[in-house]
Amino acid sequence: MAVKDRDRFSTATRIRLIGEQTAARVYRSQTKRQARRSRLTGRAALLALVLCSLVVALAYPMRQYVSQRAEIADQQKEQDETRRRVERLRDLKARWQDDAYAEQEIRRRLHYVMPGETGYIVVDPAGAGTARGDLRAADRPWYANVWDGVDKADAAAQ
Repeated sequence: MAVKDRDRFSTATRIRLIGEQTAARVYRSQTKRQARRSRLTGRAALLALVLCSLVVALAYPMRQYVSQRAEIADQQKEQDETRRRVERLRDLKARWQDDAYAEQEIRRRLHYVMPGETGYIVVDPAGAGTARGDLRAADRPWYANVWDGVDKADAAAQ
């Protein structure tokens, strides 16, 4: 037993023992680091998978949201244009309900005259040689203008 004790306390034995313990500690720390790294890598992979799933899950609703916002903007623009048109038509309706305006427009458009007045149509000397179909609307009788309007409306309906 004395040899064993002496061998246990010898410098070479101690150095060898310290080397083995150090190697064991280094090995354990490396395996812990590797375990942490592999765990971190697994967590990172799981996090990446969750983020990708969220992106895929939210892509279609986001596209729908953006397209609906664009459609809403278009509808609001159309609504504003329609409101402006309605206001113009209301103004026109109010003007036509004024008898003086209606009389003025009837005289101008249809060449009507009041009883006792004499109506004149001035013919442009440069256009005097034109055919009947080439006359402007103001130079033709009112009933021809009305009939042309009916023809144009009928052609547009077809």
